[in-house]
Amino acid sequence: MAQQEDVFKKIVSHSKEYGFVFPSSEIYDGLGAVYDYGQMGVELKNNIKKYWWDSMTLLHENVVGIDSAIFMHPTIWKASGHVDAFNDPLIDNKDSKKRYRADVLIEEYLAKIDDKIDKEVEKAAKRFGETFDEKMYRETNPRVLENQQKRDEVHTRFAKALNDNNLEDLRQIIIDTEIVCPISGTRNWTEVRQFNLMFATEMGSTADGALKVYLRPETAQGIFVNFLNVQKTGRMKVPFGIAQIGKAFRNEIVARQFIFRMREFEQMEMQFFVTPGEELEWFAKWKAARMKWHQALGFGAEKYRFHDHDKLAHYANAATDIEFEMPFGFKEVEGIHSRTDFDLSQHEKFSGKKMQYFDPELNKSYTPFVIETSIGVDRMFLSILAGAYCEETLEGGETRVVLRLPAVLAPVKLAVLPLVKKDGLSEKAREIMDELKFSFACQYDEKDSIGKRYRRQDAIGTPYCVTIDHQTLEDNTVTIRERDSMEQKRVSIPDVEKEISAKTDLKNLLKKLTE
Repeated sequence: MAQQEDVFKKIVSHSKEYGFVFPSSEIYDGLGAVYDYGQMGVELKNNIKKYWWDSMTLLHENVVGIDSAIFMHPTIWKASGHVDAFNDPLIDNKDSKKRYRADVLIEEYLAKIDDKIDKEVEKAAKRFGETFDEKMYRETNPRVLENQQKRDEVHTRFAKALNDNNLEDLRQIIIDTEIVCPISGTRNWTEVRQFNLMFATEMGSTADGALKVYLRPETAQGIFVNFLNVQKTGRMKVPFGIAQIGKAFRNEIVARQFIFRMREFEQMEMQFFVTPGEELEWFAKWKAARMKWHQALGFGAEKYRFHDHDKLAHYANAATDIEFEMPFGFKEVEGIHSRTDFDLSQHEKFSGKKMQYFDPELNKSYTPFVIETSIGVDRMFLSILAGAYCEETLEGGETRVVLRLPAVLAPVKLAVLPLVKKDGLSEKAREIMDELKFSFACQYDEKDSIGKRYRRQDAIGTPYCVTIDHQTLEDNTVTIRERDSMEQKRVSIPDVEKEISAKTDLKNLLKKLTE
């Protein structure tokens, strides 16, 4: 685990060193859990968003996009349940004065027991070799069974306490399992309290006449309140979806792990409206489609898993997360929920306006059910950095840090490098750069030795470098170097664009999703 934590620290410092992510307001000592995306980060982020947006709106004729405002009428948040129920259960350690989410402390405790069981199984697998029967071992080994029983008991209590919103029992689980504060090492805990996560501000001129409004804590409600606007103006027939990318804000008390949990973040959400009774079928379809979208990036299927929810939100009848194996364990990057007709019904009730769809085929009106897919852009960004970051020892003992980013997402697709600055090579390289810059993001670099320049491009994840050398002037060919294998081949200049486009065009990745 310590080794993984080191990797995480390296990813954080690499992000800053190469212009991916900076702490916000850094010259003023920063602002807690707020970050800025640098020149490389913004390109990677835009490419992630484009991959998502195009996969939703181009590949599905019945999915369209909107961009709703961050400020919304305050009654919307009353209707959605955020004013009364958007809370985290928090607990303080009296010795360290540190505050934690009670549910996260218990989840980490359960994860430790899981690790213990897995280590036990790994040890046995080594001992017994090929004859090892893992299923039988898990069902019969006394130490495994003891730990499993302990885990199941705590897990059952935990799920019940969450569903009953029983803060006393959440605290009691922390006491009974002897969970200590990671800082002070003591078990001197306060009561568990609820804390609302919405940022409030005022709209209007005078304090008396000002309207209390909130920065939206999610982008979904902007879709729900525009459901009929989109349906009518777009002549949409159920089933159909509305997609949106936008900023959301949560006053996270326990914000940590770099850009994993921030106070200002970006979401990519798609709400899919279906006929009541068909929602679980659509839930299964979108579950499969979203997993395929993640796995198409090529980090390996074993890096992802579904995690079904212990506690269903008050509006859901099915919920799962897609988790990615970060350096600090499997963590949620996307949530898929069957939200029933909760949101549209609530807005109908609170606004007094009808939020129903008239179905011409059934010849009746009804409130559609909703399947939600919601993905955090920043978490997705972090999962891609974590999956791509790699330290390699090369022949001859030299090391390199390489970001093995999927070529379609890489901030720079091609680096154009003249071997030396003289003999007309720079001019030739500029000519090539000026031709290719219309097709994809290119970077020109003539400073330092060619080896150092390759390393710089490896560190920002550039999939291809083309080197212009003396032979180029003779036969109009250049060397293309591939990032991961470091293999080089000669290609004639007119073929470079076709060669690089074939590997970096988003179209090819989108086609994979339809296979």
